[in-house]
Amino acid sequence: MKILWFSWKDIKNPLSGGAEVVAHEMAQRLVRDGHDVTIITSNFRDDQGNIASQQETIAGYNVVRGGGRYSVYLFAWRYYSSLYKRSMFNLWKKPLGVQPDIVIEEINTVPFFTRFYVNKRSVVNRYLFVHQLCREIWFYQMVAPISWIGYALEPLYLRLLNTQKVITVSESTKLDLQRYGFLHSNISIISEGTTIDPVESLSGVEKYEQPTILSLGSVRAMKRTQHIVKAFEILKKTLPSARLVIAGDLNDPYAKKVLRHIEKSSFAEDITVHGRVDAQTKKMLMQRAHLIAVTSIKEGWGLIVTEAASQGTTAVVYDVDGLRDSVRNGETGIVTQKNTPKDLASAMLDVLDSSKREDVEDANVSLTLGEQAWLWSKRLTFDNGYRDLCEALGLAPKA
Repeated sequence: MKILWFSWKDIKNPLSGGAEVVAHEMAQRLVRDGHDVTIITSNFRDDQGNIASQQETIAGYNVVRGGGRYSVYLFAWRYYSSLYKRSMFNLWKKPLGVQPDIVIEEINTVPFFTRFYVNKRSVVNRYLFVHQLCREIWFYQMVAPISWIGYALEPLYLRLLNTQKVITVSESTKLDLQRYGFLHSNISIISEGTTIDPVESLSGVEKYEQPTILSLGSVRAMKRTQHIVKAFEILKKTLPSARLVIAGDLNDPYAKKVLRHIEKSSFAEDITVHGRVDAQTKKMLMQRAHLIAVTSIKEGWGLIVTEAASQGTTAVVYDVDGLRDSVRNGETGIVTQKNTPKDLASAMLDVLDSSKREDVEDANVSLTLGEQAWLWSKRLTFDNGYRDLCEALGLAPKA
């Protein structure tokens, strides 16, 4: 099968996140099973300021880049047009040459609207891939009036697309989609896994001596990192030995706001900010922390929660789409009752200080939750996700 995959970002984009990890893992497995996969995506500059290659092969699948954050949608249409109008749009060295059998349109904020230009007669099937709907995120990541326009338009364009088949990653997003008229029978859920191997045994995991909370991921407004800092300040009044470690990209303007807050904090000396870290450091931090805190406005799934769980670390998260799916409340972690720093601090204390819980006999509550999270993470694999994807696409996985 020839598969054409539209996505805003690819795995090498500096802004890539969990959605791009999923696409990368699925694409390379499709190639392994003999399919021809091409991802159409935006171009970018790397950390050194160099423009990425227009064409590249990654793990066996093809990547064709063009346009920027917004112009990529026009680029994608022109690329698809080139498949049968090369005299006008012959801009690439190695075009597919034939129509794809399957088109996957990944929606990240703005759709590609492929239903209006993909040749329905030659394409076997078209699918939307939706990790999460934006809605509230518009107000965190965009300024007015763009935020209001985006918020108002999303329901409208979703209703234009709601007759299509959809792939998603959580029950929360599926329910969200159904609110906009997508049929239950047209929505398939695939499992998310991790690229980090679970630790073989928790007995070999060494935690920090002081109770340590980890915040991991890009410091952006929709991640609400400042809530974690405020919750930590509340926690310190009851648990003076607690520490906070923040690791993630700091290039967003919101990150500067968080850093200023930390500088003025009475507990600044107990807060460590690493910025972006490499894979080895990331794994070490997840293993050694006593819990990871995640306060996003919403997620598709909450991949960072599963990654931390694979290293034996439980999570305290806000009660939002995606995070309530990736955490089994009271079993693999804690989902707050209210999405406030005060409730977050209370939940963190509940995990870190077992003396506050009369119903727990084990003196190390975080280890109990960590064990459950670790065991559950072993079942959340990309191999299982790939089998789910093949079932949704009508393909037969070879392994």
